[in-house]
Amino acid sequence: MTARDSILGRLRAANPRAAGTADLERRIDAHFDARRAATPDSPDTLAQRMLEALHAVRAQAWCMAAEVWPALLAERIAAAGVRRILVDAATPEGRALRAALPAGVEAVAFERPLEDWKDELFDSVDAGFTVARSGIAATGTLVLAPDAVTPRTVSLVPPLHIALVHAHTLHADLHQALHAERWQDGMPTNLVLATGPSKTSDIQQTLAFGAHGPRWTWIVIVTDERNRA
Repeated sequence: MTARDSILGRLRAANPRAAGTADLERRIDAHFDARRAATPDSPDTLAQRMLEALHAVRAQAWCMAAEVWPALLAERIAAAGVRRILVDAATPEGRALRAALPAGVEAVAFERPLEDWKDELFDSVDAGFTVARSGIAATGTLVLAPDAVTPRTVSLVPPLHIALVHAHTLHADLHQALHAERWQDGMPTNLVLATGPSKTSDIQQTLAFGAHGPRWTWIVIVTDERNRA
């Protein structure tokens, strides 16, 4: 038996729950459950909290009704001077936005391997549109699950990332998101938590935006009749 086999064998044989771990998890769960019980949240309340958190991290965000968001968002996109935007047609939200875009804005699908159009993507695409899997209201965080149709590149490369999240998918905090979506049972291979535009203060502690991702982030929180308390 090699040293590697010996180490791996000991790891596999070890009890995955060390003494006290189960009790600590129960205490953490009880803490968050009690805090949420003290201030029950409706989807509308969570949407407002999400909105405030997004503004705090310098994202632009709006609550829009389900029946009007495509037209309102398309107007804002055109007014911002966006000429080319990555929008897939595989989701209902993507199709709705494509239909609402004015003639001066071109919707582009991510249909080619990145290597085949990298220069075009970096040089001529102004924005990328994604639909979040859910959101975390306490921090204004989007939970994104990129796939082949809408890869991580859509939210990372264009200078403007536009994301849509439905109010009924919002969680009060990360603890609730983890348990409600049962991340412990298996997550997507590429689950991304994104909070506001890309920012860094690596150089002389000066805050700069857009160094490692989008310079601007727009978030549309979609509300509808299902969300009424």
